[in-house]
Amino acid sequence: MSERVDVGWPTWRYFSRLICFRPWLWGPNLASIILLIVLETVPGLLSRTFFDWLATDVHHLVPLWWVLALLALSTVGQVAFLVGCQLTNAPFIYTSAALLQHNMLRRLFQLPGARALPHSSGEALSRFRDDVEETAIFLIPCNDLLAWSVFALVGLVLMVSVSPTITLGVFVPLVAISGLLHLGRTRIEAYRRAVRGATAKVTAYLADVFSAPHTIQLASAEGGVIAGFRELNHVRLQTAIRDRLLDQVLQSVSRNTSNIGTGVILLLASRAMEAGTFTVGDFALFVFYLGWVGEFTGMFGLVLAKYRQAGVSFGRMGELMRGSSPQALVEHQPVFEPGPQPRRENATPLDMLEVSNLTYLHPASGRGIRDVTLRVDRGQCVIVTGRVGAGKTTLLRALLGLLPPQAGVIRWNGYPVDDPASFLIPPRCAYTPQLPRLFSETLRNNLLLDLQPAESLEALQQALRVSQFETDLGGLRDGLESEVGPRGVALSGGQLQRAAAARMLVRQPELLVLDDLSSLDGPTEAAFWAGLRADPSATILAASHRRAALERADRILVLQDGAVIDEGPLEVLLVRCEEMRRLWLQPSP
Repeated sequence: MSERVDVGWPTWRYFSRLICFRPWLWGPNLASIILLIVLETVPGLLSRTFFDWLATDVHHLVPLWWVLALLALSTVGQVAFLVGCQLTNAPFIYTSAALLQHNMLRRLFQLPGARALPHSSGEALSRFRDDVEETAIFLIPCNDLLAWSVFALVGLVLMVSVSPTITLGVFVPLVAISGLLHLGRTRIEAYRRAVRGATAKVTAYLADVFSAPHTIQLASAEGGVIAGFRELNHVRLQTAIRDRLLDQVLQSVSRNTSNIGTGVILLLASRAMEAGTFTVGDFALFVFYLGWVGEFTGMFGLVLAKYRQAGVSFGRMGELMRGSSPQALVEHQPVFEPGPQPRRENATPLDMLEVSNLTYLHPASGRGIRDVTLRVDRGQCVIVTGRVGAGKTTLLRALLGLLPPQAGVIRWNGYPVDDPASFLIPPRCAYTPQLPRLFSETLRNNLLLDLQPAESLEALQQALRVSQFETDLGGLRDGLESEVGPRGVALSGGQLQRAAAARMLVRQPELLVLDDLSSLDGPTEAAFWAGLRADPSATILAASHRRAALERADRILVLQDGAVIDEGPLEVLLVRCEEMRRLWLQPSP
């Protein structure tokens, strides 16, 4: 069970910011609910008048007609204000949810890739979905509680005006029961955290299963996967039952306090009715309002529990806003209106990329790269090679800002790059990772993303040719319009890497960064590298141990245990560097 994270603000401050985001929705909603509840007091007064009228000698029906007319007007008013509630409920909930999700997603995009998610993607999905829903919907029952408070106050005043003694005798046990219920509700916060954690584990497990069906089949692990899923769901079921059971028990006790109050009224009012100081109409008035006051106590307990649960949800969402202020979670932004489209700036042509003493050590293992220095001139192809675990991928990710460098300086044309994560992006730099990801979209949309199709047609065709994906289009059912499935599962491993390479090339960046395209077969890989090197202006920095890449490198850096032990052309390194000879002679997988 995760501990609640203190994100610096009390829960009510987050809600106040959500209210200010769309006050023209929240205000009318609250007013509609209050007026609706106020009109609910009318039947109580009319019932008292009606029963007192029945207890007298009835000579005419005029009072009855007045009662019916007022009851009809009250009903029409209630319907009108109920419509007002419904017209504002959903827009307020969904705009609040959209604001929270927008701000969390924006923060994730601002952080270096390796640090963006403090937990699994399933856990993040739970926070984007369940925690957002928990908080966005809270203010509607909160409005209900405010309206019911007005109703309870009006009802209490009317009941006191009739009989202070009976009112006191009824409300004392109700208040006592509400206090006991409040003590029980403190457990809800812990139970809700457990449910959220269990749900996130199930979501993450499903994401992993759906992303690796072939691996599961090849290992004949279907039974184990199902058993693991069943176990996670069992834990989730137990936590959900405990949470739901406590919530329902407390709600049931809260809502049944009115029945206790009715019994108390009968006991206290019997003698007063015999003495004629408490009429049948008074009794009808008390029973009517007591039911609603009982509902108010139940609503109060429910909203208090939801408030505690919302505090848990804000804490969990705050974890995704790593390093930002609490206000950033509820900062007002346009969420439905289309914002200005970003202009694609022209990149400063790359003459030289320099990296000096770059260092990043993984906190868990202490492994990584130390004091790496390299230089890439325009039109050069520099290959970083080394054994598995030597630090090749770490070097590229630290250079690009996907891992936060712990030391070192990066210079673009001699000027320091203070924030590589925001600087080394298209059109300056584009990156193909070792394990690329595609979205569950068409191939065309995956390749272009934010690029306009009309403006990128020629660049797209060229990218498909160089990446050797052009010949694959004929084998796809709808060519570029083919759906690639979640994470590109409809494509083979080689097709996935070549599609990612085409996505990089279509942006025509100044610097191409590639990480070990090891899923390509020999002829395809050779053709791919030949296509890259056919453009004399292409500047390439790649990590690879495969011959097709090493043979076409202008310079090779040999990494061993995170440090550069030698560098130079291939033919020179094969003579003087034993590690390079070992890498060259080992068979490619």
